[in-house]
Amino acid sequence: MNYLAHIYLARHSDAAMVGAMLGDFVKANDVDHYPPEIGREIMLHRHIDSYTDSHPEVRASRELFGAGRRRYAGIVLDVFYDHELSRHWAHWCETPRETLIADFYRALTAHEAMLPPRLREMLPYLVRQDWLGRYATFDGVRETIERMSRRLSRNGDLLREGVLDLAQHRDAIGDHFERFFPDLVRFAEERRQLLGSRG
Repeated sequence: MNYLAHIYLARHSDAAMVGAMLGDFVKANDVDHYPPEIGREIMLHRHIDSYTDSHPEVRASRELFGAGRRRYAGIVLDVFYDHELSRHWAHWCETPRETLIADFYRALTAHEAMLPPRLREMLPYLVRQDWLGRYATFDGVRETIERMSRRLSRNGDLLREGVLDLAQHRDAIGDHFERFFPDLVRFAEERRQLLGSRG
């Protein structure tokens, strides 16, 4: 899953949202360097990503991508799933999307001193350009994929071309998301409780 979905799943506290974001930036060996709640959410982020990759609906979505682009389909789907979550936000969350995103930006900025260098460098752009808010439009999805493709050392064109598959199969992938996301919400709640009981 991409940033917005992770933040949504961790929306119960500022520390949890920060930990959810850190999951993409912190190695497993470094989790103990963070406060317990943040550390748990870093670990949960990894569990969520593994669960997502193995879910039948997500795998079915990946199969809709062209053979040469399929290895990058997971990245494209992560961003598109944030788009689908944005489109149906009121169904999932009582807190307005803009409010939760603003709360997350504030929490991340307040914890800036503990952020890894790469995330600290990204932070001003993430907030100023409202990356999470941009997921609400398909143009925002396209722009996000374009930005990600520039960070690849090679095959960025294959990642960008994945948007063509996405556009062609948008309705089917949206249906897959609708069937997948309730399972993910349940999984995240159960796994968070399990991680908490171990702490």
